Amino acid sequence: MEKLNISLAKEEQIDEIMSVYAFARGFMAQTGNPNQWGKTYPEKETLLEDVRNNRLYTVNSGGEIVGAFMFYVGIEPTYKIIRGAWQNDEEYGVIHRVASGGKVKGVFSALLDFCLTKTNHLRIDTHQDNVVMQSVLAKHGFTKCGIIYLANGDERIAYEKTVQ
Repeated sequence: MEKLNISLAKEEQIDEIMSVYAFARGFMAQTGNPNQWGKTYPEKETLLEDVRNNRLYTVNSGGEIVGAFMFYVGIEPTYKIIRGAWQNDEEYGVIHRVASGGKVKGVFSALLDFCLTKTNHLRIDTHQDNVVMQSVLAKHGFTKCGIIYLANGDERIAYEKTVQ
């Protein structure tokens, strides 16, 4: 298998990135999670804002975008209140909007390796119906910490991973 590499997304790649997210939404719906992203999330403008803020990354194989995710080190407002408890209060990296185009295996492993080069402390959340992502997170050593609430009040399962 060709090594996957990570790069900052560019505006001119947005249509290819949108197709990765479209595939991911379809996969989520087929695996019992039709509501987390619905039919349109993330919207093009959301992704373009991530690009402008240098927070959207692509996972690449053979010159093709095979995955995408948002990542930054800093405070995530929706993580300030948790029903449960975070493992610690140290600075952390935030991973959101993880998507695979379904063409290669190892997209999450590649993005995790990348994120861990930026910080040893990561947080991520997912929908209660997203059992695929819950399994991926458990496989990669994330600990379930509790429930966080999105700005609209929706609940998400919060996970954390710290590497010493």
